[in-house]
Amino acid sequence: MELTQENPDVDAYLAVGEAVDHDHPLVRATAERISLTHPEAYSYAKASYEFVRDTIPHSQDSGDPRVTWRASDVLEQGTGICYAKSVAYAALLRARGIPAALCYQRLADDDGTNPVIHGLVAVRLPGEERWARQDVRGNVPPGVDAQFSIEEERLAWVVRPEIDEVDYPVLHAEPHPVVLHALRAATDRPHLWRTLPTEL
Repeated sequence: MELTQENPDVDAYLAVGEAVDHDHPLVRATAERISLTHPEAYSYAKASYEFVRDTIPHSQDSGDPRVTWRASDVLEQGTGICYAKSVAYAALLRARGIPAALCYQRLADDDGTNPVIHGLVAVRLPGEERWARQDVRGNVPPGVDAQFSIEEERLAWVVRPEIDEVDYPVLHAEPHPVVLHALRAATDRPHLWRTLPTEL
């Protein structure tokens, strides 16, 4: 799939935003800590990916009712759904000068019911001409095996067009407005679950 930048200027994917707040002291401190042992761009991108994927539980998996939407909140509270974890990963990448974009899939149950938008991150390492999508949601349920990969996608789920699942090709500098509205309007995760967007 060919990914398309919403903004043609790659610097847009390095910018500080309301959600991708990598100018926040906690985001910068976390990035500094990871880069101490992983100073090279590829190594840092992989290590920060694994940090978000593995040490920040998806709130559905952990049963945490809190809803986070800013990168700094995700890191401070140690929780978030796929959208929020993606924002945190994007912020850690941008904090080290690595362009990062937010992108999405539309997934559904095996019979095509209960569609939902799933959040991903696309990274563009120095010297690379193309973006590579990553999934930091967390490898739950059993059998899911998302991994950091630049050459070949290793996402949690591959879309099934026959049941109207979709890979959205657009790369966003900030969360899609529909996604951001759902996060900000939710009083808790059960409320968010009832209002998750089903399409972009």
